[in-house]
Amino acid sequence: MAQENPPTIDPVAAQHWQRAAPPRSPWLHEEVARRMEDRLQWIRLEPKAWGHWEPVRGGLAAHALVERRYPRAQCFVAESSPAANPAARIGRPWWRRWTGPKLTFGPMPDGAVQMLWANMALHMAAQPQALIAQWHRALAPEGFLMFSCLGPDTLRELRALYAALGWPAPAHEFTDMHDWGDMLVHGGFAEPVMDMERITLTWETPERMLAELRELGANLHRARFPALRGRRWKARLLDELAQGLRQPDGRLALTFEIIYGHAVKPQPVVRVSERSAVSLEDMRALLHSDKRPRS
Repeated sequence: MAQENPPTIDPVAAQHWQRAAPPRSPWLHEEVARRMEDRLQWIRLEPKAWGHWEPVRGGLAAHALVERRYPRAQCFVAESSPAANPAARIGRPWWRRWTGPKLTFGPMPDGAVQMLWANMALHMAAQPQALIAQWHRALAPEGFLMFSCLGPDTLRELRALYAALGWPAPAHEFTDMHDWGDMLVHGGFAEPVMDMERITLTWETPERMLAELRELGANLHRARFPALRGRRWKARLLDELAQGLRQPDGRLALTFEIIYGHAVKPQPVVRVSERSAVSLEDMRALLHSDKRPRS
């Protein structure tokens, strides 16, 4: 089974990033969300309510895409970052404010949604299985999860450059999609479907590349540089990036592995013995589905 916590993530650094992350949607996150939303066309279930997990970082433009696909569905919006205020950023046409389904901000009630949308959040979590458990609780039985995150091939060119220079890793290690599938099953999900693709981003200058990488995330590695570096180090970094990542067309390139995941929260199964304990939530789900406990 996959480890409980990613071994290279520093929990303190992860908490700091959660508080300090820029309250906006990076371009890459919006593009990944657009591609993930296109996958919804293959899912037959149309949710009566759906949940958007951390939309400000995950993609505000994508929120509008999902709303357009499910125009009659109520939406619950959950943000854990105090700097992000989705209520001030999620805009709706004036007529939908009066006639559209309800938009609720705050923690998602247990079993409230039939679809949970979580874009590009899981790879920054110091305790991913705890996060998966939150998603599982928010979903109603037979509801489904849609998520994306970065995979282990992300920044492979930059990792190789840092290793050749004898520097600590530029980012924490990202989890393989098969391990995510194992965690989903361990967290109570069924029928996980994992997929991946690689996206190559290019920049004209190392300065622009570094600025965009800072918008995407931070180095949460436990063995990252222990202290601040000076101007000389930054000047060398820019020079090494310009030389080591330059492509034949003159631009700097980095690879991003994008993992897409889909899984279902199954109906609870109660195995009957001489004495059986059934939670109130499971009993309600069983009665609602008109299914009897199976022995």
